[in-house]
Amino acid sequence: MSQNIQSQELKLKYSFIEFIKKECVLAIALTLAIISSFVSAPKMSYIDFKVLILLFNLMIVVAAFKELKVLDNIVVNLLKKCNTYTSISLALVFITFVSSMIVTNDVALITFVPLSIVVGRKANINVLKVVILQTLAANLGSSFTPMGNPQNLFIYSFYNLSPMDFFKITLPVVVLSILFLVFLIFKGKKMDLNLDLEDVKINNKRDVYLFSLLFLIILLSVFHVIDYRFTFLITIITVLILNKNLFSQVDYSLLVTFVGFFIFVGNMSTMDVVKNFMYGILGSPQSTFLSCVISSQFISNVPATMLLSRFTDQFKELLLGVNIGGMGTLIASLASVISYKIYTSEFGNDNYMKSFTFYNVLGLAVFVPLVYGLISKF
Repeated sequence: MSQNIQSQELKLKYSFIEFIKKECVLAIALTLAIISSFVSAPKMSYIDFKVLILLFNLMIVVAAFKELKVLDNIVVNLLKKCNTYTSISLALVFITFVSSMIVTNDVALITFVPLSIVVGRKANINVLKVVILQTLAANLGSSFTPMGNPQNLFIYSFYNLSPMDFFKITLPVVVLSILFLVFLIFKGKKMDLNLDLEDVKINNKRDVYLFSLLFLIILLSVFHVIDYRFTFLITIITVLILNKNLFSQVDYSLLVTFVGFFIFVGNMSTMDVVKNFMYGILGSPQSTFLSCVISSQFISNVPATMLLSRFTDQFKELLLGVNIGGMGTLIASLASVISYKIYTSEFGNDNYMKSFTFYNVLGLAVFVPLVYGLISKF
């Protein structure tokens, strides 16, 4: 009897440790929320329900596209037209770059990094550089749109930006990103390849059309054309009718993580010592930009966004800083961890961290001075 109890306790302990490893950011967010609530009483007003609903809507429709294999179909058809290492690299990197603007950086990596590994095996090539460039592409490409990543959606909603205001800030970064990625790709090896990829068939075209229409409605709510609450209702009804299983594919841990950080940041923002410190380091556009880049390296760019936004009205520098700050360390953007886990589960470390750090530090070395200079001029 006692052995069974000990065995169950060990299983529970192991499960808890595995959960913490898998959802470390969620655990940190909830811990910070609970501890800070002893210092300052939390308020329901700290939670931005609009951001949570928009995220939920986007995650539902993206889950539908994944299940229907829409993205897989597009990229396989594109790769069949490629016959060199350079052209395949361009296709894999820029399909990730463009799709991250629409379906978020983490979904783009979850979808296309495994495909790169399949291509590498079939063509007998090392795809380490391709995967790392895909990671850069996802983090840089997602910076362009409000729905590209969680921090963008938060900034877009928190500062009530217009689409024009948002795209005026992010367009120069995207142009620079394209030039940077093209340069890195063409600096790579040159060789002819012949790929034999199986077709990915879309069996339910009706649902593709219906979820595409839903996605358009959701985008209209993101851009303030349709009320987000009305869109939420349409999303729920559509999923109930077409595919209830999609509810189980939503990343609820991300939503709860946001709630945790909302409460933590709200609690901390009422403390005079914190307010004085934060206002001190966010006193100018340049210091705000650099603070965003640096803090992202240690706590990731989503928490950095939510923390710093409470103490500055310089949304341009915040937006630029946390997106460029997604380069650098592995945790600067949590989407980068996705590529790392997928690649290393197949090949082991295989110099991944060394190559990842090289290209990401190079990215920071290129982007930070250029954007800092741009901020100084305007």
